[in-house]
Amino acid sequence: MGKFLQVVDLGQKDYKETWDLQESLFQNILQIKSTNRKNDLAETTPNYFLFVEHPHVYTLGKSGHIENLLISEERLKTINAKFYKINRGGDITYHGPGQIVGYPILDLENFFTDIHKYLRFLEEMIIRTLAEYGLKAERSNGETGVWLDVGTPFARKICALGVRASRWVTMHGFALNVNTDLGYFDNMIPCGIKGKAVTSLNVELGKTEISVDDVKEKLLKHFLILFEAEVQSTEVIHTEQIPNLFL
Repeated sequence: MGKFLQVVDLGQKDYKETWDLQESLFQNILQIKSTNRKNDLAETTPNYFLFVEHPHVYTLGKSGHIENLLISEERLKTINAKFYKINRGGDITYHGPGQIVGYPILDLENFFTDIHKYLRFLEEMIIRTLAEYGLKAERSNGETGVWLDVGTPFARKICALGVRASRWVTMHGFALNVNTDLGYFDNMIPCGIKGKAVTSLNVELGKTEISVDDVKEKLLKHFLILFEAEVQSTEVIHTEQIPNLFL
């Protein structure tokens, strides 16, 4: 099976531009699968892993509630943030500088056909990565994502997850707070869960800044182990433009 991964680091990229790129890659995989079915072919479908850092943006999943965004459109402009309703699962979340966002765009038929297992593997990737920094991260019953001090009054979320899947092809993904300005979370009810705090890796470690590249390297390492995948190319592509070679 095609357990090969094309890894693309987009640097800092506008949310909408990245969403459009995801959709293009997603639709391309679906088209290959459709052609295979209609013509009894066996063309291998590609798998992608996009790393990106977004400028300030709030996104609302299809099952979310607009009331969980606590500021007006005018106020969004004053804090230089954007807002989008999007087609992933989950409620509202925030993306911004200092946060690692990962978008695995996979044909799960190359790996396993189980969305629940897919989400748990993404969580496990984060948990194993944070363990390398001495943090005991966990899942919280009924709340997708990765948390610290679950089951205590000090429970706090460090990574949000929200995905979309169609015909076993995935898009969207995870957002891990590394050096994130946590003040932006005050403008929303994170993931629609009241009374729960958020945190970041640098806050937990008591450091001004953590190397984002080091965290990405660890995330990718654990992803490859969990999914038994290989990077198709050893080069991670850094670009300020949408990489047309993937379209």
